Amino acid sequence: MDEKHEKMETRKKNIVFIPNINCGDNRSTPYHYSVKSYQKWAEKYDDIEVIEWTDALMDIKEFPIIYQREWALDILDHNGVDYDQVLIPDADTIIHPDCPNFFKLTNHKYTVVVNNGCFEWVLRSINGWGEHLFPDEIKPKVWEYHNAGFVIVNKKHKPFLDIVKDFYLDNINKINDIRINKTYQNLPLPSTGQTIMNFLLVKHNIERTFLPERFNFVDLHRKNLLHIPGHSWFSDELHFIDAGWIYHFSAIPKQNRHVSYWMERTYKELYT
Repeated sequence: MDEKHEKMETRKKNIVFIPNINCGDNRSTPYHYSVKSYQKWAEKYDDIEVIEWTDALMDIKEFPIIYQREWALDILDHNGVDYDQVLIPDADTIIHPDCPNFFKLTNHKYTVVVNNGCFEWVLRSINGWGEHLFPDEIKPKVWEYHNAGFVIVNKKHKPFLDIVKDFYLDNINKINDIRINKTYQNLPLPSTGQTIMNFLLVKHNIERTFLPERFNFVDLHRKNLLHIPGHSWFSDELHFIDAGWIYHFSAIPKQNRHVSYWMERTYKELYT
């Protein structure tokens, strides 16, 4: 074996670890399009592997998947998967085939994308969870509040992730009570794991790399980028693909077609 080939064999891979758990509410129906898009995108890289996670570790009614995803590195370690960096994307995302290799942009830090969507929602989540769960902690800055649908970690983050997991295990009953029963200013309290993670990152002073919005392009509906006949100046349903690399189909009202429609339509346009 020549030296170049030997280096290729021993080089650790970067992993795209996609949680795709059937929660019994039909939400996961289109998620296979997300998995396939990452698989297709990764084909041009010999050091990127896509792994689909389909089996929950705990009862999802008590311990939602948004919390269980913090065990991603443990799952990889348990299954003997070695790695350098790990992206954990939401399964309601589709990646563009020309998306650059974001693993080269992290500086090996905890890497995220700011939640550049509905800032009222972000402020309500920060203030509400701050009031009910983190009353004595410094609040995350709105302009540094990341969306959990795109997070890259590596092995040096294991101690922090251990803290996060212990926090969930120690506080799960309180968190679920807040999630189900509490409000902020008489309005529903949005988000759970995402806002909790933002508080803990600030509390433990975790250094982060912030990638541009195009790597987690959220709130397409609120950005008026989803075509609604009679309400859009553009005729192309997929006009939004010119505005980002990874499209996150979150917070789409039911009257604006189902997430399933947009994920299937986008995948087929980009990959078939």
